[in-house]
Amino acid sequence: MNKKSIGILMILGVVILGVSISMNSEEKDDSVIFHVTLADPELYTNGIYTNNFTMEPGTYFFRFVPNGSSPEILSIKLSGQNYSFIENFNLKGIPYESETSKYFTWEYEGVKNITIDSMKEITIVINPNDNVMGSVSIDIIKEKSDESTK
Repeated sequence: MNKKSIGILMILGVVILGVSISMNSEEKDDSVIFHVTLADPELYTNGIYTNNFTMEPGTYFFRFVPNGSSPEILSIKLSGQNYSFIENFNLKGIPYESETSKYFTWEYEGVKNITIDSMKEITIVINPNDNVMGSVSIDIIKEKSDESTK
């Protein structure tokens, strides 16, 4: 196989892995309270993505679907009345080797859990630190244990 074919197979593998992860976490999809796929520079204003949504009391976590072109540092700020969360998530490549090739999966490292003590209107600010061309999907998900206490 030539290098181009190996590269295409590696990209296909990463896409399949991403779809697999997404399908394996379908049980959590009912509790997604925020979702965005940042894959178009037009989604940003002056290099920053901003949106508003409501969060009920509970424990939440971030879920990312990054790839090798995703921003190396993804800065996320959540703010509301008497609430602030700021984290710089760092993209980490995890290498895997098979008999014929080496490939990577990608994940963001950083504090992914957040707790809200009362219902709040939240503003989310996502800064890809000048990498508006790299794609990434971001979800904020309410933990299942909190779903049963509604």
